[in-house]
Amino acid sequence: MKLFHKLLLIVFLIPNSHAATLPPPVVKALQLARIPLGSIGVEVREVNARTPLISVNAKQSMSPASTMKLLTTYAGLELLGPSYSWKTEAYLDGKLEQDVLHGNLILKGYGDPKLTLEKLWLWLHELRSRGLREIRGDLVLDRSVFQLAPHDPAEFDNEPIRPYNTGPDALLLNFNSVHLRFIPEGEKIKIISMPELAGIRLDNRVTVATIPGNCSDWDDAISLQLQGDILRLQGVYPAQCGERERHVSLLSPPVYLDAVFRALWQEMGGLLQGRLREGVVPGSATLFATHHSAPLAELIRDINKFSNNVMARQLFLSLGRTAETSANVNYSELTIRNWLTQKKLYFPELVLENGAGLSRRERISARSLALLLRSAQHSPLSTEFEASLPIVGVDGTFKKRLTDSEAANHAHLKTGSLEGVQAIAGYVQSRSGKQWILVFLINHANAAAGKQAQNALIEWVQRRY
Repeated sequence: MKLFHKLLLIVFLIPNSHAATLPPPVVKALQLARIPLGSIGVEVREVNARTPLISVNAKQSMSPASTMKLLTTYAGLELLGPSYSWKTEAYLDGKLEQDVLHGNLILKGYGDPKLTLEKLWLWLHELRSRGLREIRGDLVLDRSVFQLAPHDPAEFDNEPIRPYNTGPDALLLNFNSVHLRFIPEGEKIKIISMPELAGIRLDNRVTVATIPGNCSDWDDAISLQLQGDILRLQGVYPAQCGERERHVSLLSPPVYLDAVFRALWQEMGGLLQGRLREGVVPGSATLFATHHSAPLAELIRDINKFSNNVMARQLFLSLGRTAETSANVNYSELTIRNWLTQKKLYFPELVLENGAGLSRRERISARSLALLLRSAQHSPLSTEFEASLPIVGVDGTFKKRLTDSEAANHAHLKTGSLEGVQAIAGYVQSRSGKQWILVFLINHANAAAGKQAQNALIEWVQRRY
């Protein structure tokens, strides 16, 4: 063991080697994880310093996973403004008489990243209070603000019903997610669906049994199939697991919104006679009510602290929309690249696909992320941006890491994780009170084991005077 430490020290001191710029605890952790130095990109620099303290493969193009959200949220703050909010509009295409609409109700979306079930419920109550009870026409959805190619939810990882694979949509409700709660009741299992979906019947064929193994992968034993208007669940539920929940995305955004709207509207005593269809608001329609989202400065906390891919994609697309044009991915990418150029930030290796990092194509370097973080720190909106990042050992995706470390509460760091990718990027405050920028990207088959090396670097930087 002593020989190992001597060899480690020799490697650390070799001039011009990769390891010459990494602290020994970090090198050791990488070796234990069997991650070669060529598979990492690291940059550590004091916020106001011209040169980095540590730089390893910093210009290497790498997959950043969800640390790409730093680019999207910072651009969003500066281009849209911290008080920016998304609207969703309700139009009446017909005559409203004595609470009865003789015509269609049109909902027009503008890409609200967080139109939740609770917010829709409140808004529909407002529509009822304004004097709308019965709709004798159709429910028409205007999704024209986003012009997108068809989305394949299975494309990324062949997990089409995982909510994180939900595609962006101008009228996205509740992340398009259904919350299923499994409640054992003796030899049977009760399954509750939230929200209720009008027109969708749940066919519960799940049995309860004592089966070996732990409860970490309980849901692997239960299959879900949507056949027409029937959601069939079958399989074996482990009795020892108690109550569990699962979030799934099964319907297209328009069908999901229609099913939830009808269930809530009926619950409120409302009537909807017509069918669901898509269209655009005609000139003859009149604006009836508008719902406004929370401000962007609040929403980016969900995006960064909890790494919400769906919200990040909604924000990314919103950056490419103007009053004259609908949003699309190409416009969004062009907008971000022009903004970077205006800020004199040149990232030649940058590859954008959706702005969320849930991608095998997106690329950036540790150096570019560090320069981006330095720019954000000198922005008038630095407080809002930094507050959106997880606090180490306290909340978000960093809640369970370094909880007993001196670094807890002393760093705001965004995480990123894909198969073969482990990333962190953000700010660390050292004992002396100095602010440091830290970026640590790992692209390797053993990347998941690289968390200890990342933790070691965070602690090393935090202990600096």
